[in-house]
Amino acid sequence: MKIELFDTTLRDGTQGEGVNLSVEDKLRIAHLLDDFGIDIIEGGWPGSNPRDKAFFNQAKKEAFKNAKLCAFGSTARRVNSVKSDPNLNALLHAETSVISIFGKTWRFHSSVGLGLEDAENESLIYQSVEFLKDNRRTVIFDAEHFFDGFKDDPSFALSMLKAAESAGADVITLCDTNGGSLTNEISNIVEKVMETIRIPIGIHTHNDGGLGVANTLAAVQMGVSHVQGTINGVGERCGNANLCSIIPNLVLKMGLETNQKVDLSRLTYISHYVAELMNLAPDNRAPFVGKSAFAHKGGIHVSAVMKDSSMYEHISPKIVGSEQRVLVSDLSGKSNIRYKIEELDDNLMADEDLIARVVKRVKSLEHEGFQFDGAEASFELLLRRETGDFTPFFQIVDSNIHTRYDKYGKTISDAVLKASVNGEIEHTAADGVGPVDALDNALRKALSRFYPEIQEVTLVDYKVRVLNEKHGTKSKVRVLIESSDTLESWSTVGVSGNIIEASWQALSDSLNFKLYKTRRTQLNEVVT
Repeated sequence: MKIELFDTTLRDGTQGEGVNLSVEDKLRIAHLLDDFGIDIIEGGWPGSNPRDKAFFNQAKKEAFKNAKLCAFGSTARRVNSVKSDPNLNALLHAETSVISIFGKTWRFHSSVGLGLEDAENESLIYQSVEFLKDNRRTVIFDAEHFFDGFKDDPSFALSMLKAAESAGADVITLCDTNGGSLTNEISNIVEKVMETIRIPIGIHTHNDGGLGVANTLAAVQMGVSHVQGTINGVGERCGNANLCSIIPNLVLKMGLETNQKVDLSRLTYISHYVAELMNLAPDNRAPFVGKSAFAHKGGIHVSAVMKDSSMYEHISPKIVGSEQRVLVSDLSGKSNIRYKIEELDDNLMADEDLIARVVKRVKSLEHEGFQFDGAEASFELLLRRETGDFTPFFQIVDSNIHTRYDKYGKTISDAVLKASVNGEIEHTAADGVGPVDALDNALRKALSRFYPEIQEVTLVDYKVRVLNEKHGTKSKVRVLIESSDTLESWSTVGVSGNIIEASWQALSDSLNFKLYKTRRTQLNEVVT
């Protein structure tokens, strides 16, 4: 059995909170999914909003190599006006070869929500499918709320499926629209449907019970051959079934073939690319594609992974375009440090004395509140200090940071500091939207004459964590800063009872790391 992959990121995915895609964004994602090996891409509901209409108008002009575009909508609203129904005609006007329409298969929705008699609802489904088939479209019937409907009244739910099948539907998709079904319920109900319906059956699950992926795989085990989901599981409420987990499980764990061979090595890239376009932070703990999916922290784990990665990795990360990572923390043993040394510099001698010193230093700092698994640039500088390969490029001799309110109640922050570079003092001042911004601006101003490359550095993210809440405003804080230049990103950390001091530590490490990497690159170029 081959699996047909149906992606609804551009339709159902955009119904998720905080998700907003432009027409251009949707086209970029559509082409990415096409290259990846998705069979059907559901682009939106052309009869519901101008943006989806514009998407389909533009998509007509573009070529897709593998995937078929699909327009989504509902059955007709009235039995006596199916052929003139605005929604159905908008679907035809989208000019996609595939159309997906949903209809009510839960009597509660049909009778209470729409006020329809059973026969009226059945006729709407039949005539809507028939009308689209008469217009030479491939038709997927989405049986909305099917599992809830089946649990409420199996006879009613199945009769609606039979209406779609009789009208010529190509696929019937069973939808767990509320996302509350258990895996055993999915399996049992799908089995009963397979005994009744002879055309291909699909599955569309939501993640409200945290079972979207599991329920999809259970349905496939029962014979379902059409699978719907979204990239990263974005979607209404708790989201849709996550294709980034479903697809590798289908291929790698269940040994199934997809209609088109998917390029799993691009899976992590696609996941992160879509998240970026949606302005969503990637889920670090996402299976297969998350930053932490193949990250190892415990010393015993790292020691085992260095011998054979399969001891603590269920697949090779390279298969899905990810990478193995070893973290450094107070749980670290010598294996962690040895791994990081070898990862950072093949020429660096990882002698036992160096490893012991670094382990001791890391454990001491993490006890104070530092966190190096989220600040690998700070860890590298720590390591380079221990090897004698790094000394700070600057020192702050004196600083004064002042925050005040003007007569309009607006906060004004400024920083005055003296920076020392190779014994030369630079005295500068700068203001900012807050004390940390003012400090950052003043520091950059002071150093730019000596190190113009720091102007390439931008602040990407700034996080503050209170470490011991019970101490109230006297609590220590940990500041994590992510910085970037035109080539790469890096993270640094600072810890103090004073948020400005903690921020200064992280900022200092960030700029020092940039300068250290620049100097190493320049030296390598001279040598070669």
